[in-house]
Amino acid sequence: MKVAVTGLNNVDSPGPGVPVIRGIKDSERFSGKIVGLIYDALEPGAFMPDVADSSYLIPYPSGGLDPFFERLAYINSIEKIDVIIPTLDAELYAFTKLSPKLAEIGIKTFLPSAEQITIRGKDKLFSFCEENGITAPKNILASSIHELYAMPSELKFPVAIKGIFYDAYIANNFEEAAAYFGKISSKWGLPIIVQEFVRGEEYNVVALGDGTGNTTGAVAMKKLYITDKGKGWAGVTIDEPQLIDISKKIIEKLEWKGGAEFEFIKDGNTGKFYLLEINPRFPAWVYLAVGAGQNLPYAALQLALGEEVENFENYEIGKIFIRYSWDLITDIKKFEEITVKGVVVNE
Repeated sequence: MKVAVTGLNNVDSPGPGVPVIRGIKDSERFSGKIVGLIYDALEPGAFMPDVADSSYLIPYPSGGLDPFFERLAYINSIEKIDVIIPTLDAELYAFTKLSPKLAEIGIKTFLPSAEQITIRGKDKLFSFCEENGITAPKNILASSIHELYAMPSELKFPVAIKGIFYDAYIANNFEEAAAYFGKISSKWGLPIIVQEFVRGEEYNVVALGDGTGNTTGAVAMKKLYITDKGKGWAGVTIDEPQLIDISKKIIEKLEWKGGAEFEFIKDGNTGKFYLLEINPRFPAWVYLAVGAGQNLPYAALQLALGEEVENFENYEIGKIFIRYSWDLITDIKKFEEITVKGVVVNE
């Protein structure tokens, strides 16, 4: 079997590809090779000998679906890929749209639909939560600085200023909000989300939905250390049934298909959990779920192959992940292989 995985950018804001691959390789049932799909020649996962057996440069989907598919088809002609597991938000629409064509050339996927991805988007999430009785911070969409001026009076500073795809900042006054509005919109476009700020502790759930409304597995984690980019650099599995129940309810309502991450904040005053975001793929900390007894990446591979997967009912509480940096020494020849030939093979 050959499984292709994206998101090998294992840097200060790491992609989920490397931990997804680790989970798959940890399964005693897996026998095969891993093909890395990378967008940049310096994605560290391509050079890590125990991660991908071979890695190929692919173009950004924003450059057009036709050249994107042609590159994938060319790689498939060499590698004969069985399953592709995309792990990055910005590429999911492209892979979802191309999944029928990928199936025609023998490549299976297990992805949410375009409609599911749209509903959980940051600009749609508040409406979804209101309709389904899920507590979430109030937010408005601002498509111009004038709409930011007209921010409803019930939204008091501080507020969170968020991009529709990435980036979030806390603004303590209008001047900061306007500055963050310009910074995010220039990078990620409009609209900008202005969200009620809830002060409290951050919690996350990684989960896998089978596409019928059933939750194959879910693990809750409390962040222990957060970087200046808002990324969890350490976390511990916790026993919090309320978080698991909310996550299962979301998966049931959306009939979610594939991996997902649910981001929550627990109000420091009321103890109430607020849903902040739904990320439509496994998070970079998904290997904690593997370590706690739920190998969700391998279960996703099984579902992609059409196999029956029993639901995970429990996981170990008190398992901690701590992310760290490691200087990987390699040869310039490998970098040259990627930049010139568009492929590198790890012997």
